[in-house]
Amino acid sequence: MTKQNLVFAAVALAAIAAASPGLAGDPAAGRKKASACQTCHGYDGIARIPIAPHIAGESEVYLTTQLKAFRSGKRTHEIMSIIAGQLSDDDIADLSAWYASIEFSVTMPD
Repeated sequence: MTKQNLVFAAVALAAIAAASPGLAGDPAAGRKKASACQTCHGYDGIARIPIAPHIAGESEVYLTTQLKAFRSGKRTHEIMSIIAGQLSDDDIADLSAWYASIEFSVTMPD
């Protein structure tokens, strides 16, 4: 790899990192904050009601983006808009990190 290619790669990585929506969340802190989420999404990220999605193991970027969209009004839902409207950037990062850190497996039928 040439010096010019290395510089280009470094600049590209820096741009990607800068575009990432604050992925410095703390899963342990998110676990503590998840009590407001568990009624619908479950403490373990597996939804408890039919209209809520499972969020366990979902991408941290996706979760952060969706929570910020609910908070800003870009995306609306009668419950999520209210809940997300009360979240700080740190809360969103922590919750996203918590739910993204949950591992689960899928078993296909025979």
